This record gives sequence, C-alpha cells and structure tokens, in this order.
Amino acid sequence: MTARKKKLTGAKILFEALKRENVEYIFGIPGGATINIYEELYDIDYLTHILAKHEQGAAHMAEGYARVTGKVGVVLVTSGPGATNTVTGITNAYMDSSPIVVFTGQVPTQLIGNDAFQEADIIGITRPVTKHSFLVRDVKELAPAIHKAFYIASSGRPGPVVVDLPKDMINDETTFDYPEEVHIRGYKPTYQGNAHQIKKAAQKIMKAKRPLLYVGGGVIMSGASKELTEFARKNNLPVTMTLQGLGAFPGTDPQSLGMLGMHGMYWANQAMNHCDLLVALGARFDDRVTGKIDSFAVDAYKIHVDIDPTAIEKNVLVDLPIVGDVKNVLEGLMAEVNQKPDTQQWWEQIRAWQQECPLTYEKDNGAIRTAYIIEQLSQKTKGEAIIVSDVGQHQMWIAQFYQFTRPRSHLSSGGLGTMGFSVPAAIGASFGSGGRPVISISGDGGFQMNMQELITAKAYNVPVKFFIINNSFLGMVRQWQELFHDERYSFTDLSNANPDFTKLGEALGIQSFAVERMEDVDPVLDKILAIDDRPVLVEFRVLKEDMVFPMVPAGASISNMILERLNPKRMI
Repeated sequence: MTARKKKLTGAKILFEALKRENVEYIFGIPGGATINIYEELYDIDYLTHILAKHEQGAAHMAEGYARVTGKVGVVLVTSGPGATNTVTGITNAYMDSSPIVVFTGQVPTQLIGNDAFQEADIIGITRPVTKHSFLVRDVKELAPAIHKAFYIASSGRPGPVVVDLPKDMINDETTFDYPEEVHIRGYKPTYQGNAHQIKKAAQKIMKAKRPLLYVGGGVIMSGASKELTEFARKNNLPVTMTLQGLGAFPGTDPQSLGMLGMHGMYWANQAMNHCDLLVALGARFDDRVTGKIDSFAVDAYKIHVDIDPTAIEKNVLVDLPIVGDVKNVLEGLMAEVNQKPDTQQWWEQIRAWQQECPLTYEKDNGAIRTAYIIEQLSQKTKGEAIIVSDVGQHQMWIAQFYQFTRPRSHLSSGGLGTMGFSVPAAIGASFGSGGRPVISISGDGGFQMNMQELITAKAYNVPVKFFIINNSFLGMVRQWQELFHDERYSFTDLSNANPDFTKLGEALGIQSFAVERMEDVDPVLDKILAIDDRPVLVEFRVLKEDMVFPMVPAGASISNMILERLNPKRMI
C-alpha cells in the first residue's frame, strides 16, 4: 500500500521548489502579504536571504548575481509598494535579457480587484516588461508555476518572470509534486541553427574581403566566448562589441576593435560602415549602435544570428537570418569555414584608422581624469575584475579604457540606462563572484539614487569596492547641454546638492577615502585593491567639465563622429 503524501502549505511548497531549482540566494524585504513565507524562511538553511533596503535594490542585486553566474536571480517582496518598487529592476532585466524570477506577495484572492490595502495589479503593471507572469490562485498550481517560471526566465533569450502569490494561497495546503519536465504550448526556443543557412553564411565569410564580427551580449549569455575567440582567431576576423558584449572577446587581443556605436571607437565605426560582410552574433542592432539606419553599413551583406526570432529585422533588414543559439551556430560555422578569407588589406585599413584617431585623453593641469582612473584600474587588475558601472560618462569611459579579458566581467545597464544600478548590482554580483574582485563605479548623481544599499553591503560585509566619480554634475546631461543646447546648464550642477561622500560612508561603518590629485590615484588604487574582506568606498574628485569622445550626435550616421571638444575654452 502506497503511503499517502503529506500535505504542505504554499509557503513550504515555495521553498521546496526553490531547493529543486538549486537557488542559493534570495534578495528581498518582508511585508504583511509575505509574512508567512518569511516565517517559513526562518528555519531554512539551504539558501541565504539577503535583506535589501529597497525593493528596487533587491531586483538589481538579483540581476547582478544572475549576470555574473548565469543562474537565475531570485527576488521576494511584499504586495503593493513592495511589488511596484521592483518595476525599474524588472524593466532593466527585460531590456538587458537577464534571468530573474520575482516573487511578489498579493492580497487574498477574494480581495483582488477590491482596492484592498496594499493591493496592486503587479501582473498588469509588468506585463510589457516580463517574458511571462503567473498569478497563482490555487495552491495546486504553485509548484508547476515556479518550475515554468525558472524555465522561461533562463531559456531562449533570458528575461524576468513575475510570480504573484495571494496571501491565502500561501496558507493553503496540498501535496507537493514537482514536475520533471516543462511543456509550454507556443514556447519552444530554437537552439540549432538551420544547416543550410549556416553553410550559406560560411560561403559568404570565406569570400569576404572586408568581414566584421559584430558581437552582442547574446554571445556571453550562450557561453560562446570560447567558440567566438577560436573562430575569430582562426579566420583572422576583426571583432567589435556592443556595450553588453564587452568581455565576449578579449579586449587585449589585437583583433579586438573594442566597442562601436555612439561612444565607440573611431576605427570600429569606420569598419562597420566600410565592411562588405557584417556578421551580427547575439546583438540586436539597437539605435546606440546603428545611428542613422539608412546610412548604416549600406554596402555590407548582413548575417544576423540570434536565438530570439523577434530580434531579427526588428531594426535593420538583413540578408541572411539564422535563428538559433549563438554557441551552436558558431560551432557549425567552424565546421563549414575551411578557407581563411583574405583580410590583409582590410587589416591594413583598420590599422590606418587606429593611427588616424587613437583613443586618448589630455593629462594637463594635474586634475584627475576619469579615463586615467579606468586605464590604471584595467592595468592593475589585468582586466580580470568584475566591473559594475552605473550610467553616464563614466560608463562610456569604462567601455573605452577597461580591457575586459573574460566574459561576465562587465555589468552595465544598457537598454534602460538605469542610474542607481551599480551599487546594488555590485552587491548581488559579489555573492556569485567566486572570489574575483568586484568594483562598483558610479557618478555622484547615480550613486545617490540607491546609496541606501551601502547599508546592505556593510551588513553582509561584502568585499565590494565602491568608486564614486564625483564631478559635481549630472555629467552626461551636462555634456549634451554644452554641445547641443547652447550651454544652458539647467539643473545639472550638483555642487551645492551633494553630500560629503566620505562622511556618508564612514557613518555607515565603511572605510572611505577621497582623492583630489592625479598623483594620489595610483597609491589609493593599490590600497583599495588590497582590501578583500570588507566593503570600502573611494571618492575621486575629478575634472568637472571633462567630456567623453568620440561621440555620435543623436540621429546621425556613426561615421559622423565628434572627436574633440568644440570649444576648448570651456575646459577649466
């Protein structure tokens, strides 16, 4: 006689399911709608809950963890404002294709739709920015919903999934059966590229005179960096990367052209617009890369490889689409490309462009330049650190001057451009870093948007190095105001609004440093990098009016780059 299975509450089922999904960390904040879940969590020892100070911070922490590890990040928050506070983090994960599952508390099912206390339709609110959402109205649906949520978040093109948990469902009981497989009608990601299309692509590559590999974050997500590197080196192909693709191919390799696009390398943009064959791998042709569409790579035969069929021809028409996992497609191309293309003259032209407009910056009057900080940091860490940037000028200097040598080393808010991303994302990344140094780099404006999470960093003693690039401006907006808005600096000057950042850090129990002179940068970097058992903060007081170049004006061709300041007298 078969023993009858013991019934479990929804709260217990949740953690049994998370155990089977091998979840190590949950990032969240408790509340009334999730109090029974947190009561169950009190006795759980096979995963660790990280208490954030704001739900947006929790979502960014989960994304930082997911992007460093490749695993699914998990968030647990309460209903109403707890859920709505995660929306920016969910949207960020959606835009950058990061796998997270967000569990939100909800009012009891009988009160849904009644404007009950702390009720919010989080499913409706997040529908445009999630891969899928589940409102679990019956405890019997809970285990299958969780299994589907993790599968959807991590398969195909990754992304966020929301699971809404009404309070009564958490308390209800049922037997626990966790499905072994997932079957979702209409959702069958294509992992193997079409063999005929791959053969056709291989023929084009072998015959090309000016080929270019255009690499996006999809290469990193698919774990295809090794295959990309082997394929590029074997066939002597130049490689340019998007912001999210940095690290997919070693930045120190002579075949790396670095980043392309609005603040990309001059030679990378020139190569893009003069190539005769463009092979896009896990990239989506976003507007910051293409610039003016009708002048983008007009003479190139375009091949686009992506696991997401909706990404192909969404922005740019292509000649040869290949739907499939980038890693599998690259393996197929390596088997088919048996003759190296003749790229000697093409490389001579690229080297000429590099000499014509090298990436540089002035080192005058002793003021600290952010580019110098990043350049020294790259050399001292040998490109091996995990760099978590915020959004703004420093983000572009990181992309230009830090030479990433391995994947999952560069975390940045690309699609949404979320100021306040770096501090919590770096904390989340530290839990999955495997001991590698984690460095959060923020501008003074963005730092203040989630600086409360320094409390979390101190509470868990995470060894994150928090850099504040303080120019007392909203620097990128200021740059646009100078270049395109007649120097009308409307509400971007933070000189009288910023706190004393070192005192702030010390008040939270974090050792803090301030650097004001160029000659002090190297000694402080050495000191900071040697600290690996606790969080530290360093404020670099940099040149206020510094600007990022090259730059493509909005709506212009990527060949139309501003290479230097239009009015040098503005530099103080």
